[in-house]
Amino acid sequence: MTLDIQLLFPALLTGIFCYLGAVETAWLFGVSGGFYIVGRPLVAGLLVGLAFGDVQAGVLCGLAVQAVFIANLSTGGATNSEITYAAYGGIGLALATTKDPAVAVTLAILIGQTFGLIFYNTRMAFYSFWNRRAQTAAENSDDKGIVMNHVILPQITTFLVRAIPVSLAIYFGKGLVDWLLSSVPQVITDIISVLGGVLPALGIAMLMNIVIKEKIQLIFFFVGFVLIAFADLNMIAVVFLAALVAYIVYLAAGKKTAGPDNTAASSASDSNIYEDEDLF
Repeated sequence: MTLDIQLLFPALLTGIFCYLGAVETAWLFGVSGGFYIVGRPLVAGLLVGLAFGDVQAGVLCGLAVQAVFIANLSTGGATNSEITYAAYGGIGLALATTKDPAVAVTLAILIGQTFGLIFYNTRMAFYSFWNRRAQTAAENSDDKGIVMNHVILPQITTFLVRAIPVSLAIYFGKGLVDWLLSSVPQVITDIISVLGGVLPALGIAMLMNIVIKEKIQLIFFFVGFVLIAFADLNMIAVVFLAALVAYIVYLAAGKKTAGPDNTAASSASDSNIYEDEDLF
């Protein structure tokens, strides 16, 4: 069996990026630079695109996957999908095969909600073991043991359960994905493409359900949609218009809540705070 160097190097880079985007990896300014930047699907699309030599396809796949996971929430230690596995595994396999954003979305969900959660729980189990050893080392004033079990061994564990599986999945999974896409009937491929295109809209809808508190706020969303779809404005222009409208609404809401009567009442109540009836 001969090694495919053209695929091996991008697969290894993608695995390393997946490790650097982990929430527990401290090399990129901790959570700020790692999990919330490198670990996001949009940034993952750019990095994987650079690794595979096709930045445009990588960014398009990253946009599609980011839209799906844009409202992904983790409560405590529980998670319904491991976003870094989903991003780098799905986008990497898509760029190694079809470069289709819909395929990237389908693979990302499959990897994130199955293999990603398996390796996530495996990592947590190892961390419990290292934490117990680190606590024992701290009780014995063992500085070397603390560093080894609190820093070195957990990082090695994270690298092994992130970089290695993602790299192997991309390198050996390319043939499997190509075989599946070429073997299944065309109607199945069309269904995958349609569902992959619908899922980003579902992610945006979930985000709107979280952000929009009143139905009247839907007007701003539809105005933005009309400006982009029919007025041919680009996203940057709409962002500036949205910022202007948001500022106007903020000023209007502030004047409404801080009227003359409210101001006088608040000043009177503030003066009563410092007044002691026993002294006067």
